[in-house]
Amino acid sequence: MNAVEIRDLVKSYGKIRAVDGLDLSIPKGTVFGLLGPNGSGKTTTIKVLCRLLNPDSGSASVLGHDISDRGYLQKIGYMPQETALYDELTVHENLKLFAGIHGLRGREFEKRETEVLSDVRMIDRRDSLLSELSGGQRHRVSLAAALIHEPELLFLDEPTVGVDPPLRARFWEGFSNLKKKGITIVMSTHYM
Repeated sequence: MNAVEIRDLVKSYGKIRAVDGLDLSIPKGTVFGLLGPNGSGKTTTIKVLCRLLNPDSGSASVLGHDISDRGYLQKIGYMPQETALYDELTVHENLKLFAGIHGLRGREFEKRETEVLSDVRMIDRRDSLLSELSGGQRHRVSLAAALIHEPELLFLDEPTVGVDPPLRARFWEGFSNLKKKGITIVMSTHYM
């Protein structure tokens, strides 16, 4: 079974067709890049697969579930291009919020929080307000939030945009480590 199957997917915004008849199969356990310039439909495709947008036509399945069946949503993680975190909360409070959405609490949450913050090298900033962090640090916390519930499939929308080259290299190293753990990664990027 593939992690993602898309057939003849179409999504328009008014008269602009952002995705036009897309066919795509993404095997489980791979890192797959949606590569293209801004405006080529990468973000729209990811948002349809995450059920943030409804397609106009075509079909798609994620982890064996038709996207009309929201049952797969607990098995995916999503990191948007712009961080969807709360500036007035600490790193810990943001992660606790996202973990709670997925039913992760108590000792199980504490264990996962330590793991993901260690993975993204932010354990020392656990009690910092998000507003105190640099852009690169915010991206790392956003990735931790997407990983907190141990998803099978991770959608990353331009995860390294605006990130300096050393941090970009660390992100790619981290993506490789996630793949080794069996997590499928689908990311949009305009970097080769």
